[in-house]
Amino acid sequence: METKIYSLNEEKIDTNIIKEAGDVLKKGGLVAFPTETVYGLGGDALNPDSSKKIYAAKGRPSDNPLIVHISNLKALEKIVKDIPEDALKLADKYWPGPLTMIFNKNDVVPKETTGGLETVAVRMPSNKIARALIDASGGYIAAPSANLSGRPSPTVAKYVIEDMDGRIDIILDGGESDVGLESTIVDFTEGKPMILRPGFITQKMLEEALSEKVEWDRAIIDADSKTPPKAPGMKYRHYAPKGELVIVEGNKEDVIKKINELTNADKNNNLRTGVIATEETKDYYCADLVKSAGHKDEEGEVAHHLFRILREFDEENIQKMYSESFKSDGVGAAVMNRLLKAAGHQIIKV
Repeated sequence: METKIYSLNEEKIDTNIIKEAGDVLKKGGLVAFPTETVYGLGGDALNPDSSKKIYAAKGRPSDNPLIVHISNLKALEKIVKDIPEDALKLADKYWPGPLTMIFNKNDVVPKETTGGLETVAVRMPSNKIARALIDASGGYIAAPSANLSGRPSPTVAKYVIEDMDGRIDIILDGGESDVGLESTIVDFTEGKPMILRPGFITQKMLEEALSEKVEWDRAIIDADSKTPPKAPGMKYRHYAPKGELVIVEGNKEDVIKKINELTNADKNNNLRTGVIATEETKDYYCADLVKSAGHKDEEGEVAHHLFRILREFDEENIQKMYSESFKSDGVGAAVMNRLLKAAGHQIIKV
């Protein structure tokens, strides 16, 4: 398959390109497109064959649900059985934006899209290219991240091209994603809302919007769980670079000492090493490649850079890499969630 690649400006969108891409989706084809979180790999959410094509293109397990992307709240009524009042409050506050909510689905949504479940994950992106494409395609795009299954999610189009060229019909290059991590996922099918995946919309932000406690289901990070996943990223290893990643946790001085010990040992075994550091610590490491994710206390900055750094390590053929740990609350919880999955839960505490 020949993949067409188009560049688009979010502030001056070429409607002819969007129409062509929308027509491809209507006919059951696949289009990768930018969102504010990461790039998505889109197909017609209401066409079971399109969802099957998404799984095939990614090499993704078919019991891992896809997120349905919509461009307006009215579209939600067609695909879900009921919309809880709390969900409307969050939609009013954070849609469009990096928030996904899970509802009980209507029959119009095929189980091929929901991983065999009776629930559906829905998001309304804020990226203007994404919203124009949704409208041009008929209103419902199923889209996981536009990468091969298990690889770091792409935040720029060149990594989409690296993974998807020849596998899909069109790639829309809209520049770098603003957030850099996938959306927060909140489940509304078990009564009280529960966070199934942390993201840029934090627990505190959700609680302020709802004026109630919102729990985070920490069991979802158990990769050995036999329970079918209700949301993307809950079961399988994700975000992994080609080399081995280990997280080192502790106070700054001990972490720096331990990482340098490990990278020196790796170098003695002729392995290329890399470190994910911060602006405050980057000059203390002796690895072959040291990448700063940003300032330690700027969690949004760290989130924005994380997946790009993992991809850059691959480009430099880094075989062993180490990362400092980050805060476990706020956006830091999302960063640590992704790092733990990328590392296969390998963590050294010092």
